[in-house]
Amino acid sequence: MCRLLLTVFIAALQLSAVLGFSSKHVERRSFLQKSTSSAAVLVGSTFLISSPQKSNAAQSNGIKLTTSESGLKYADPKVGTGQPLQIGQYASIDYSLASVNGRFPTIYSTKDKGAPYRWKLGDGTTIQGIEMAILGTDDIPAMLPGGIRRVIIPASLGYEKLMTNAKCIDGEEGSIGPIPPKAEEFEGYQRWYSFYCNPRIPYQPDLVVDIKLYGKR
Repeated sequence: MCRLLLTVFIAALQLSAVLGFSSKHVERRSFLQKSTSSAAVLVGSTFLISSPQKSNAAQSNGIKLTTSESGLKYADPKVGTGQPLQIGQYASIDYSLASVNGRFPTIYSTKDKGAPYRWKLGDGTTIQGIEMAILGTDDIPAMLPGGIRRVIIPASLGYEKLMTNAKCIDGEEGSIGPIPPKAEEFEGYQRWYSFYCNPRIPYQPDLVVDIKLYGKR
């Protein structure tokens, strides 16, 4: 009888140990899953574009996108400070371009080049989607200096006008920027051209743009 009770007691201890290990294993696995999820969101908060492709998850990189009435989608991994810019003022931005249908993670980026894109807001030289993202609309808050915003711009707010006048060179009269500089960044320019100023491809995919807005400079 004593031997039987001892056997049952030992079996109970072993079962308890197994259950405890399983519980800890599940808790550890759950923790790792949550950590991985958090890391994905953190990665999505970095500037500039990492790998936007066809899926919405990749386009937002874990950041929730808001769709405006115009069809422009936006998300703010970093909100700036200070006063928003107004039409007539000069804007300076670093930007990265990508296409939702592209096989290239990034078409072109000014990041780390020391040459931000600069223009006078409202002068007609820059695509409408970028100006809307900076100035704001009734349902899109204006950007503040130092802020970072990802926007997905439909063709109607992007380079669609270039299909009629075909002014595809940066600085060319009648062109609409930003356009990768052909002389310095030929490969980036070719990627951009093939998507957004190619008369053989009338359909233009949505454009993904990361914008970093500077203050006065």
